[in-house]
Amino acid sequence: MEMAQINSYLTFNGNCREAMTFYKECLGGELSLQTVGESPLSGKMPEQMKDCILHATLNNGSIVLLGSDMTPQAGLIKGNNVSLSLECGTEEEIRNLYTKLSNAGKKDHPIEESFWGALFGDLTDKFGNHWLLSCNVNKN
Repeated sequence: MEMAQINSYLTFNGNCREAMTFYKECLGGELSLQTVGESPLSGKMPEQMKDCILHATLNNGSIVLLGSDMTPQAGLIKGNNVSLSLECGTEEEIRNLYTKLSNAGKKDHPIEESFWGALFGDLTDKFGNHWLLSCNVNKN
């Protein structure tokens, strides 16, 4: 029996293309973007929304990140109740990803060895999204 999988879905306020392109540069993988204008919704949406991203998928093996510019009617409210967690395979990888993702953002907690034996650090990227990066250095 195949298990369900949880993927992170981020909502942006008109800058989904920019953010997902940035994440692709940092994380690698394949990025697909569908605009409102390319979708069956095109005729039902205002002209100024045609270039907005209806749905974006960044897929790099076990990393799947989804996004959209389609904000709810209440508007986009950024909160601190969601973080994106990356489990890295090596010290080099965690340090490299931390540097890339924190570019023009905020380094909330630098990478250091934690009391539980993993390398850990967190940051807020330039789009206001919070990332937790971890690498179990005691894998063997």
